[in-house]
Amino acid sequence: VPLLPSAPWHHIENLDLFFSRISFCRARKNGFTCMLIGEIFELMQFIFVVAFTTFLISCVDYDILFANKALNHSQHPSEPIKVTLPDAFLPPNVCSARIQANSFLICILVIAGVFWIHRLVKFIYNVCCYWEIHSFYINALKIPMSTLPYYTWQEVQARIVQIQKEHQICIHKKELTELDIYHRILRFKNYMVAMVNKSLLPIRFRLPLLGDTVFYTRGLKYNFELIFFWGPGSLFENEWSLKAEYKRAGNRLELAEKLSTRILWIGIANFLLCPLILIWQILYAFFSYTEILKREPGSLGARCWSLYGRCYLRHFNELDHELHSRLSKGYKPASKYMNCFISPLLTIVAKNVAFFAGSILAVLIALTIYDEDVLAVEHVLTTVTLLGVGITVCRSFIPDQHLVFCPEQLLRVILAHIHYMPDHWQGNAHRYETRDEFAQLFQYKAVFILEELLSPIITPLILIICLRPKSLDIVDFFRNFTVEVVGVGDTCSFAQMDVRQHGHPAWMSAGKTEASIYQQAEDGKTELSLMHFAITNPKWQPPRESTAFIGFLKERVHRDSSVALAQQAVLPENALFSSIQSLQSESEPHSLIANVIAGSSALGFHMSRDGQASRHLSEVASALRSFSPLQSAQQASSGFQTSGRDGEGAQPRGASAMTASGADARTVSSGSSAWEGQLQSMILSEYASTEMSLHALYMHELHKQHAQLEPERHTWHRRESDESGESAHEELDAQRGGPVPIPRSASYPFSSARQPAEETATLQTGFQRRYGGITDPGTVHRAPSHFSRLPLGGWAEDGQSARHPEPVPEESSEDELPPQIHKV
Repeated sequence: VPLLPSAPWHHIENLDLFFSRISFCRARKNGFTCMLIGEIFELMQFIFVVAFTTFLISCVDYDILFANKALNHSQHPSEPIKVTLPDAFLPPNVCSARIQANSFLICILVIAGVFWIHRLVKFIYNVCCYWEIHSFYINALKIPMSTLPYYTWQEVQARIVQIQKEHQICIHKKELTELDIYHRILRFKNYMVAMVNKSLLPIRFRLPLLGDTVFYTRGLKYNFELIFFWGPGSLFENEWSLKAEYKRAGNRLELAEKLSTRILWIGIANFLLCPLILIWQILYAFFSYTEILKREPGSLGARCWSLYGRCYLRHFNELDHELHSRLSKGYKPASKYMNCFISPLLTIVAKNVAFFAGSILAVLIALTIYDEDVLAVEHVLTTVTLLGVGITVCRSFIPDQHLVFCPEQLLRVILAHIHYMPDHWQGNAHRYETRDEFAQLFQYKAVFILEELLSPIITPLILIICLRPKSLDIVDFFRNFTVEVVGVGDTCSFAQMDVRQHGHPAWMSAGKTEASIYQQAEDGKTELSLMHFAITNPKWQPPRESTAFIGFLKERVHRDSSVALAQQAVLPENALFSSIQSLQSESEPHSLIANVIAGSSALGFHMSRDGQASRHLSEVASALRSFSPLQSAQQASSGFQTSGRDGEGAQPRGASAMTASGADARTVSSGSSAWEGQLQSMILSEYASTEMSLHALYMHELHKQHAQLEPERHTWHRRESDESGESAHEELDAQRGGPVPIPRSASYPFSSARQPAEETATLQTGFQRRYGGITDPGTVHRAPSHFSRLPLGGWAEDGQSARHPEPVPEESSEDELPPQIHKV
């Protein structure tokens, strides 16, 4: 039933915030009630921290608590008196007088009260907004809150796209695409990912004794966003539009000076607020982590993905819950990789210290069991606690005696999930330099807490000393890399994932990109982000250049997989395979990744480097080809009975089982029950994640071949960007001089040379199989197909794909205009 124009969500003014709240509500899966209670407890938590700290400062007599002062309750002073906890509390009138006499404490309480009132107003506003989202889910999307956990984000997004067709929630565009929704949710985050990718933000430093260091905390990130996006005097006049003066190059020096002055004042404000912020950070960390440290002393020795790691490893147009799911899958192999590096000397010291501390602790525990009055002796309980913490810390430095040192295989498993890795890590996984650089992405939780505590002191220094000199570069960045998209507003041009504008020649974009060194995204960010978004959102229609890129990748996968078919390279059973497979979950897609990695490692020991690379390519390509939806459909009739059979030819062991199970998953009736719908969503999500993991491995192998030809272009610490544009003209001249040869594997013969027109026709034909035609972005809507709902890439066999109807152009010609990059 079409919605009435009087609906509260008709012509929503701030769609960025609206879509963000829809995504947040879906990611939390908790509904309105849980979010409301969570907001209330956050307000109560702030009051508790302030009130409890004030009570500890002004209302406790520590002389009585520490037994430094005698206490007399009776008329017989000679009688022993047992001190109770209330005896150490001061009377209310004395406590009030001490608070009033402390002017500094009163000032802090006033500031805390103003801040709490601000949070209360924000809480009331958020409640109203969440109630609107609650009503939108129920009345517009027809999704009850009780069944929301069983819906994937793609299903919710599809309903939003359909609602736009029936009822114009965005009046600037007739139809919304998946990319439009992602752009609105991730507008500012895409800018941050691009600035980190181009090494524009001052977060990497070379310090004496410490060497290369990364410092990127929540406080520093908050200040960056305050300066660039939403603070007073920021570069954006609202959440969807960059100020007009920043789009023109004429007054760039004046704008840079203005931005530099604003950064200076914000840095000074951080200096003035540093004591208050530092006190709050210390108190909050003390109340949050003390109980955890007492209960689990080894928790601070655990690791977590750093804030810099989350930004460096994030794709363009990747939602928070998608990033969290991807990094969570890589947590276990990342922990095992970091634990591979042990110090024999430190292990010996830790074992002996643990022995001595354990001996003393055992004696004290035995004496306590014999007579509990031992605990009444001064400092006995403190000694027992410290000895227990020390033993736990020592155990964290003692490695598992069954641990197998296989860093290269572990690093490939990690790469399959995190998708990004510097070039020089491959082949050097056993070196401590690689381990130290990976620790910048995967740091100790204790280091994370320490950095957050130091953030109020270091953040002002970074803003004033390091960020101000980059003001002109920042102004140029936002002018050069901002595009206006109809119906969306100003977005980061990198988020368009346009291979022609921002592709890297070393990442299969040679001959397809016009980007200079200044314009191209580093580390294959554009290409990998494009593949991730296309696999996650299979209904999305990419632009023409992006479609051609994916088509070329598809054709290359088929060529490399044919090598495995010709050589009959079946992966053998080996102990290394079982070890790697144990790092993954029990699901078949993850087992396929372990199979590919372990098999390629076991068969490549006696080969040359080129031979190993070629085998890696063919095996990953063969695994990717096993995701063909037509193969799944052919095996669907046999159901789970065929899941145990071997694949044909060179299909890796487990690939046929995976394909059969994938067919079963795709043919599950989604309407039979909520549980079956949830199971189907989980299976399809796992298969999409696995396909992207295989794509990441495959593209890194191709990039590795290209990097061997031009090793000087790929370094961990990149040089300053070339803003002159001379390199762009040189690259264009080189490309026009002749076709750039794509490096091929040495394990299969070269194909016959093709004319450029024939090669272009082949790429277009390959992509018509996948997307049903090549069209410009924004001019057509994608025609439905029999497998278009699958959240997979779904490689289709040559000549076997279904035919799609001709696409129908939209009525609005204004939406057909492609975004233009504002260049200097």
